[in-house]
Amino acid sequence: MQQILNYLKDRGERFDAEIATATGISVESVRERVSALSAKGEVIVCQSIRFKDGRKIEGWLCRIAGYIPPASPGRKPKPPVKAQT
Repeated sequence: MQQILNYLKDRGERFDAEIATATGISVESVRERVSALSAKGEVIVCQSIRFKDGRKIEGWLCRIAGYIPPASPGRKPKPPVKAQT
């Protein structure tokens, strides 16, 4: 389970099939482990449907609960300045 948590922390939100491919665990095993992590409140899971090249892809979309990734490096846009009268 720690392997899945580390992968999600490094990569962000991912499908169960992507997690299985990257970690070398079967999709069924990933779903079992993610269900257990979801019951503990460590992972948020939702069923999702995406279309790629006209094909329907169904899966579980997983992400770490309450985790906000650090801001990417580089310049950030500044908020607009209001004119003062």
